[in-house]
Amino acid sequence: MENCFICKKHAGAIQTSGIRIYEDDYVYVGHIDKSGSLNYLGHIMVDLKRHVPSLGDMTMEEAKAFGIAQARVSKALLAIEKAEHIYSYVLGDAVPHLHLHIVPRYPNTPKKYWGPTAVYDWENAPFGSNSEVEQLCQRVKTYLENHYV
Repeated sequence: MENCFICKKHAGAIQTSGIRIYEDDYVYVGHIDKSGSLNYLGHIMVDLKRHVPSLGDMTMEEAKAFGIAQARVSKALLAIEKAEHIYSYVLGDAVPHLHLHIVPRYPNTPKKYWGPTAVYDWENAPFGSNSEVEQLCQRVKTYLENHYV
């Protein structure tokens, strides 16, 4: 779709933060991009490569790849980034191309900042530059290459 942000990203027309963490025939995994602002480290997106708006529009092959990618990335964040909890959500309101947010909650996050968007508001939340995002992406990518979980 010519006006879809995610389709443009997959076609290489839009540069985003970090590096490609994982890609296969069905999914693309990369870090969220806050358009030049610091990024919450570990907020990763699993995009379905085919342009469909919702979970119910996937084929079973796509659903399997989508679910496995979500589980593997979540396990990587728990193992190597020492996240204590993983949030995941699909909204689809702003961008009608199926993508799933994976947001880690790190140790010592006060309970009032628990939740997939509330973690952003904690004054000690781990935000980082593009260089730090790239380093995190490389750690997750290496973990995925060495651990099929």
